[in-house]
Amino acid sequence: MSRKMQCESVSLLSPITALQFMGDILLSGEGASVNLYTLNSANGYERKFSCNVLRNYCVHGIKPWPLQMETSSSRLAVFGAKGLIVLELEVCAKRPKLQRVGQLHELHDWIWDLQWLESDCELDLYFGLALGHNSVVLCDYKAGRTLREVHCDVKCILYSACFVGHSWDELVLISGTVFNQLVLWRMEGPTNEDGRVQTERRISGHSGVIFSIHYLEKNGVLASASDDRSIRLWKVGNLRQVLKIGDGGVDSVQCLLQLYGHQSRVWSVRLLEDRIISIGEDSTCIVWSYDGEIIDCFKGHKGRSVRALAVNEDRGWLVTGGADSGIRLWKIQRKKAEGVAVTQLKFGEIGKMGTPKALTLVDPTLLLVMTDAGSIYSYCLVSGQWKLIMEDASYQSYSLLAVRRQDGGCVICAVGNIDGWVKIFTLCEPAEMVENQVHQGKVHSLGWASQEWQSPDKCHLFSSGADGIMIWWVVSCKGDHVASVAEKCRYLLPLCKHRWHTSVAFLSEPQLLVCGDRRGSLLLYSCTGRDQDKQQRLNTGSADAAASKDTAERFPEGRLRHGSTEIAGQLDCEEPLSILPGLHGKLGVTSVLFHDGFVYSTGRDGYYRQLTVEDKKLKLLRSQRTCKGMEWIERLLVTPEGVLLLLGFHSTNFVLWNAKTSEKVLCIPCGGGHRSWSYCSSPASQLFAYIKSGDIFICQSNSGDCSQTVIKECMHGRELTCVKFVKRLSSSADGPISIVATGSEDTTVNILAIYESSGHVSKLTTVDDHISSVRTIAVTGSCRAVTGDNRCSSSSVLFSAGGRAELQSYRLLIQHVDAGAPLSCQVEHLASHRLAEDWEHKKNRHRMLKMDPETRYMSIVVVDAGANFGTASISFRHFLAAACSDGSVRLFLVDECKRKIILLAESFYHQRCVLKLQTFTFQPTTRGHRVFLCSAATDGRIALWDISGTIEKANMATTLSEGACQPWVLEVPCLVLNAHQCGVNGLHVRSLDPGHYLLASGGDDNAIRVWTISVGATAREDVAASVGASEGQYVNAEFSMQVTEGPRVDSAHAAHVTGVKVLSSRLLASVSIDQRLTHWELSDRGLHFLDSMYCHVADVADLENWEGASSETHLYALCGHGLQILRYQ
Repeated sequence: MSRKMQCESVSLLSPITALQFMGDILLSGEGASVNLYTLNSANGYERKFSCNVLRNYCVHGIKPWPLQMETSSSRLAVFGAKGLIVLELEVCAKRPKLQRVGQLHELHDWIWDLQWLESDCELDLYFGLALGHNSVVLCDYKAGRTLREVHCDVKCILYSACFVGHSWDELVLISGTVFNQLVLWRMEGPTNEDGRVQTERRISGHSGVIFSIHYLEKNGVLASASDDRSIRLWKVGNLRQVLKIGDGGVDSVQCLLQLYGHQSRVWSVRLLEDRIISIGEDSTCIVWSYDGEIIDCFKGHKGRSVRALAVNEDRGWLVTGGADSGIRLWKIQRKKAEGVAVTQLKFGEIGKMGTPKALTLVDPTLLLVMTDAGSIYSYCLVSGQWKLIMEDASYQSYSLLAVRRQDGGCVICAVGNIDGWVKIFTLCEPAEMVENQVHQGKVHSLGWASQEWQSPDKCHLFSSGADGIMIWWVVSCKGDHVASVAEKCRYLLPLCKHRWHTSVAFLSEPQLLVCGDRRGSLLLYSCTGRDQDKQQRLNTGSADAAASKDTAERFPEGRLRHGSTEIAGQLDCEEPLSILPGLHGKLGVTSVLFHDGFVYSTGRDGYYRQLTVEDKKLKLLRSQRTCKGMEWIERLLVTPEGVLLLLGFHSTNFVLWNAKTSEKVLCIPCGGGHRSWSYCSSPASQLFAYIKSGDIFICQSNSGDCSQTVIKECMHGRELTCVKFVKRLSSSADGPISIVATGSEDTTVNILAIYESSGHVSKLTTVDDHISSVRTIAVTGSCRAVTGDNRCSSSSVLFSAGGRAELQSYRLLIQHVDAGAPLSCQVEHLASHRLAEDWEHKKNRHRMLKMDPETRYMSIVVVDAGANFGTASISFRHFLAAACSDGSVRLFLVDECKRKIILLAESFYHQRCVLKLQTFTFQPTTRGHRVFLCSAATDGRIALWDISGTIEKANMATTLSEGACQPWVLEVPCLVLNAHQCGVNGLHVRSLDPGHYLLASGGDDNAIRVWTISVGATAREDVAASVGASEGQYVNAEFSMQVTEGPRVDSAHAAHVTGVKVLSSRLLASVSIDQRLTHWELSDRGLHFLDSMYCHVADVADLENWEGASSETHLYALCGHGLQILRYQ
């Protein structure tokens, strides 16, 4: 190489392994780095900086100097694995600083605990270090040497340790051994003939290894957390006092409590003055009382573990860090959270007429109830007083109630009955009502909708009858009473058995409204309405009323004759501009909402969907689910922060679900959704009212009980399996931004924005449509034309595949604004495919073997990027090759416009699990385009395929339908290379010159191999003489291929090679399970080592790279148990 290149870390997302409060500053350990967050910033919880302090060691603990003076600087010790370093924190400046004090001190064994020791000179730094084989080291940090090391007579491996004492003479260590015991011994205790310190006490009781120990000296209580899922508290007294002879070593220790509350192993325990805190593998943090009662149970992290915790008792703050790389702050309650308070109103015992049939929470202080006797009552939740609002026998047995509060505070009610009558009135003046018959037959649906541009004194009511007509009414108020009701427009609903609307929402621009119906369809209508002279007034007694004086005498309430012109007919009805029939299934659409330029719909099929309107057509973007088993989603709410909350039912429980954090905010057992219910919230509380067994129940929950603050956003709950580069945005106000997609064992795909200048990582969106793990991702350009409103946009197509032979396709629209607006990513679901579904659609399937449900896609690649076979619609099609665990290589056709994925061809040539795929193309000057495929399997062989004929055949086919015929058979491979002794997990092909390529592979045998591939057009005179395959050469009538073996390194890494990338004709990169990213120089003399960098991602599964600011700057993404972004330049 011409000059020395350097590799540096840009970003790291890995499990949080240590947390520590320093006043209002939070320090977290992530990999070898310490991150600093300010918790009192005006801009919220902000990360100030990140500093690598332990080089290649992972931070395990952060301990401040216990004798801190009232100064602007504080000292703290950071340790992990075999490393120790002291840092100084400066907090007086505008920007806190973290500086190293001395050099990294390395020991011969793992450090489990650290204790600052007193010394005569303040400049000296002495530590007691508990090591992994039950020994303690006295360390002089300034001098960088070990002064003394003592060993316990219990020879075993430790899983935890805890120091007591601040000087070497009084220092006591409690060791958590592999033998499920707590061993207590002193540094200056008596020794045996081998010079080992004798054990003072052994504490037994756990049936699993001890993972955490904590001692509260004030109470003389010791806590231990174990593999047996329990926490135990022991009365040990003052451990600084030497146990006297005759006091006993075991009998003197009393077990005070055994706490069982975690569903899995307990990782850590912390004793406070009046609380006990524990975290575990079940991703929960539990707050206990000293009576053994659970005060709080915090759930918010994804995946399997909460790894670290810190407590600020002065502020009542509790912070947890998870394996999902997230950090959350919780508020410790002074008393046990009361949870949900349930109040039964005992409606039947207070002399009210009828049984409650419908109710609505107007606000957190007012409840309206309608009975089967036609009465409407109001109930004040503050005073507990009932009030009769209305009583009408014509609304008994069957009635609908819809209530709306205007911005001015006026509450408007609308009720409908079985004869098609609708009554509209205000709560303040219920006697001044408007009532008319508007439908033939009963009113099936009645609901309010709001417009952004509406005047404050007007509101909009929609009603549907059995005739399939939906009417839009404009209700005008004057003061506290209804002034007039005018028909704005009539809409014709599609023909179906249940022909009425369930919800309506207005769109901002253009003038449109979207409607959901009982059949599960979404309908788009124009809301321009009729001309003003065609509007019909319903206000009784107005100049436009169609009632004579005689009619008024015979109908004293102002009702019009049955069959009058006010009854809806199908004349002059607006028909839908766009229909998505049966989108939510036969159980119907439950709600529609317009928010931030998108339409959202919910239904009883368990999905909430995101849609957009293009050219006055509804277009489905995404279909998403909440938690498993929540099949009834009733409504969507938007918080002031823009977070979507979903209201629905999980079995017999009412559930409030947070779509951003994917967790339950509220869960109330109520008997299910087949009842009248209402939900209302305020900053202080949440209210849920429902009818059950003829009575009314009101549930109240304090909003603060479940409050939490996200300091650092979580990513994936399980290990990452793949990472793929999507786009690099260089014209951003925040500097260059790289967009990557990550797939995980937790069945999700995250779209992340990497800010290269600051190292900040932002999660743009999450896709969670997979039913099993995501193993591989591919990205290509989209045919969609990108338009925007002063936004820089880019469109890509993302493919994800993995377990259960499932393949998903999405279109990503990434939008960003230079003027400080956040980056956004819109996801549009294109198509999905499963091999089992393909089998279900085949004819005579009973004669065929069903696809193995355990088949997995191991690797996918877009094989036709840039190909042109003369087909006009080729830009709307993508050909996707998949490596499968059942030994096959499959080729799919993905049509963006038709939103279909079709299995075209397959081959079982390998007969073993196919691990990796790569593709390259050849464009000769005289003949057609050639597309080649490289596949690698667990037997270490690499096959080279020519799939040009299959792709051309698919492009020329007039019709292709899924399941109509058997998939075609792929051609036999052109050449097969015996590359490795076992599986090939790293494979990459790079084009050098036209017709020349470099192929590199890395295997489970720790080796790296390189080949040179040459492809050219076949001369006519050479065809007849040399058609076929020979050693490293293949010739046919269209092309010739020559593969030349290049250099190899048999022991390139200390473990399996999981990724290789050919960066140029002279540079190659590889990564391995040994957590090393290594660069190699490729020359005529072979493959030579250049440099290697340690990565803080364990079990590296994939490697991705892309160019940075110049062709000599390379950016890498490594994924496994975390994600790390590196820059090589």
